[in-house]
Amino acid sequence: MRLVIARCSVDYAGRLSAHLPLATRLIMVKADGSVLVHSDGGSYKPLNWMSPPCSLSIAEPDAEQAEAGVSSVWTVAAKKSDDRLIVKVHEVLHDSEHELGVDPGLVKDGVEAHLQKLLAEQIELLGEGHTLVRREYMTAIGPVDILARDAKGAAVAVELKRRGDIDGVEQLTRYLELMNRDPHLAPVRGVFAAQEIKPQARRLAEDRGIRCVVLDYEAMKGVDSGVPTLF
Repeated sequence: MRLVIARCSVDYAGRLSAHLPLATRLIMVKADGSVLVHSDGGSYKPLNWMSPPCSLSIAEPDAEQAEAGVSSVWTVAAKKSDDRLIVKVHEVLHDSEHELGVDPGLVKDGVEAHLQKLLAEQIELLGEGHTLVRREYMTAIGPVDILARDAKGAAVAVELKRRGDIDGVEQLTRYLELMNRDPHLAPVRGVFAAQEIKPQARRLAEDRGIRCVVLDYEAMKGVDSGVPTLF
């Protein structure tokens, strides 16, 4: 991961347009190719970003940009669209690179770990004909909770949460992006499973073609007729 603290302005062009005026910000360049621009506020959310697959190029400013104080121009280009994230760097205050290695992924609490075990044993709750491939299927950014096959043999990636929110949908989306690059798995469909799924998370999942399953934990622990609600 590369971390750059710089005085910069940022422009996003493509399906939408956005402009961040000159200010001091943190630019993160991750090993997966993503580029994120953060301020010192706003919690964990970046001000703007480009998700992989994308490419980063750094060029010298033109005469007009140099006269305005720009020292370099970063262009992050999406590979599947015409979207561009353009960062005009005026001054670099810090620039460092760090090797983080493979992340083991989020450690589940007791309920989530038990939900994973129960769903693996009762994989038919995902639908008739589903079969378990394995639990904790490893990807380059961590393990997806369950890899299964549906009745037609298509791969299904399942992310489990006690309470399903937008972060969980984003996490599953990243897993799906990587898994769908594997010709032995693709196409991989996503299932977001939880005891409770927030409305915003459900809308985001549906927009991305991810199926939501609400699990009855108590029924899974001891009642054979426990059936999830599908949305």
